[in-house]
Amino acid sequence: MTYAIIGSGTVGATLARFFAAKDIPVRIANSRGPETLKELAAELGSAVTPVTVVEAVEADIVLVAVGSVAFRDVGALRHDWSGKIVVDVTNGFMLPPEVQEAEFHGRLTSEVNAERVPGGKLVKAFNQLPLKVLAAPLPDDVGRRVVFVSSDHEDASTKVAELADKLGFAPIEVGRIAEGGRLIQARAPLVFQNLVKYPM
Repeated sequence: MTYAIIGSGTVGATLARFFAAKDIPVRIANSRGPETLKELAAELGSAVTPVTVVEAVEADIVLVAVGSVAFRDVGALRHDWSGKIVVDVTNGFMLPPEVQEAEFHGRLTSEVNAERVPGGKLVKAFNQLPLKVLAAPLPDDVGRRVVFVSSDHEDASTKVAELADKLGFAPIEVGRIAEGGRLIQARAPLVFQNLVKYPM
């Protein structure tokens, strides 16, 4: 299984740190090109490889860590996303209301983004907490921080949950996007809930 992150801002860089901490190879790309990512890669070590966005979308699991509107541009990188799992890490609640309406027409952002990766299996994850909270370390004896995972594709949800576990989190799958996944969209009940799963 191969992994890639598109986006190198606060969210993308933090995700890359999760991979580096567990020595899990991941590609990272942004719109400015791999040359701009050399410093980040040098900081994080050999697990993180800067690539072009075209190379990034060849990964089996692609984590999209860009602005909500820019997700559309990522989707346009491929005509057919079949065989790919696309992890939607975006949140649209910071957008002005008129932009939200123009982009999403009152629908859940992940419902719209799923249509922007035709053939792909979209999964919503890693979005319910501010990244500085998600990245805050926990002592081993305290437990693991919970991340929620939602998808209309059970197999894709399971694979992203397995990845979250490898990255050191406690994944909880909440079902389909229009159902349990609605709870982890912006301003929903499970957003900003900083939960920890304690050892049994």
